[in-house]
Amino acid sequence: MGRLVYTTICSLDGYVNDTSGGFDWAAPDAEVHAFVNDLERDVGTYLCGRRLYETMVFWETAPTDGSGDEVAQDYARIWKAADKVVYSRTLDSVTSARTRLERDFDPMAVARLVASSDRDVSVGGPTLAAHALRAGLVDELRLLTVPAVVGGGTRALPGGIRLDLNLVDARRFAGGTTYARYAVRRPTASTG
Repeated sequence: MGRLVYTTICSLDGYVNDTSGGFDWAAPDAEVHAFVNDLERDVGTYLCGRRLYETMVFWETAPTDGSGDEVAQDYARIWKAADKVVYSRTLDSVTSARTRLERDFDPMAVARLVASSDRDVSVGGPTLAAHALRAGLVDELRLLTVPAVVGGGTRALPGGIRLDLNLVDARRFAGGTTYARYAVRRPTASTG
C-alpha cells in the first residue's frame, strides 16, 4: 500500500508563493533539486489542481536526451513516468500523457487509490493538499523551507486544522534550505 505524501517548497514564513504569485525565490539549486528528485522517485501518481498542473506540465516536453542539465532531465523522466490526476472544474482537457481530469476531489476515491497503489501518491499544491489534510488522508508532510521571508501569499499549510506529527527526517543544505519530513500521527482507538 502506498502513502499519500504532501511535498512542498515554502518560505520561512510558510508561503509557497509571494503576494504577487511569484515563487522565483523558491527555485531549488542543483543540490536541493537532486534531493527532490530522489524523494519523487517513489511517486507513482501525482494529484494536483489546475494551477500546479499548468506549472508542472512544462516537464512533459522538457528534454531528456542528455543534452542539458542532468538534474532537470532526471526530474522530467520522473514526471513523465508517473500517472497524473488533475482536479479542475475549469480545464476542458489535459495535454500530458498518463493524465486524467477529475472535476471534484473525492476523499473516498483518493483513499481507494492510495490503498490500491504499490507506490506513493503525491498531493501537490496547497489548495488541493488542504482538502486531503482536512479529510485526514495525508500520511506524510515533506517541507523544504527556503531562507526567505516573503510576508504573504498562499500558505503552504491550511489554517483551521490540527495535526500531531512525528519528525522522521531532517536535513540542511549548503544554500540554507532545510528539509523536514513528518509522519502524521493517527489517533489510536481507546480500549476501555
